[in-house]
Amino acid sequence: MKDLFGKAILDYQTGNSPEDLITETSISEADEMSVAYLFRGYKEMPKMERKALDLAKGKVLDIGCGAGSHALYLQNERNLDVTAIDISANAIKACELRGVKNARVQNVMELNDETYDTILLMMNGAGMCGKLNKVAGFLQKLKSLITENGQILLDSSDIIYMFDEDEDGGKWIPNDTAYYGEVVFNVSYKGEKEEPFDWMYIDYNTLQNAAHANGLQCELILEGEHYDYLARLTNL
Repeated sequence: MKDLFGKAILDYQTGNSPEDLITETSISEADEMSVAYLFRGYKEMPKMERKALDLAKGKVLDIGCGAGSHALYLQNERNLDVTAIDISANAIKACELRGVKNARVQNVMELNDETYDTILLMMNGAGMCGKLNKVAGFLQKLKSLITENGQILLDSSDIIYMFDEDEDGGKWIPNDTAYYGEVVFNVSYKGEKEEPFDWMYIDYNTLQNAAHANGLQCELILEGEHYDYLARLTNL
């Protein structure tokens, strides 16, 4: 892994001629993403993210923290004890430079013997498990990391709207797709290409069913205007 997302974040933080990231998926055209967006403050964040930050409590784990904007807000404005983790060493370096007190390079699936009152998975963070057949193991891991009264806050989208309709109004989904929310991501930065990686957008009903099957309660907190939502998972 070339860690191009992390490179872009660190370039932006250190003023090293940052450029836009180019992202493309198996179901969408190439799109430019401004790295500056990852450095947004609370007021610039979408409503879902602000709501999640308002609901955060106690000891917080921010998974896939990126540039650390959510962790910084909770640490500095809410005075919460936040641990920010990401698999990108460059992103974690940027978090440290920005003043995140507890940031570390860590894959959540390898995290043990720690518990948190709030786990944050922002910017479709639950998609990091990649495929629907991995969601049970992912949820079991998250469940093991929350306290008895802890919560997991995540946002995602139902991407069914991206598929064409057939004559009778049904959606046309390619036969080789196990679950329509699974996509393959390609990222380029400064002319370099990242290895393609799996990502998943999980619709709310599928998330709810998976949560219940793995001993978690699932609550819809907010619905956005574009098939997006914020959910809270808690112990049953």
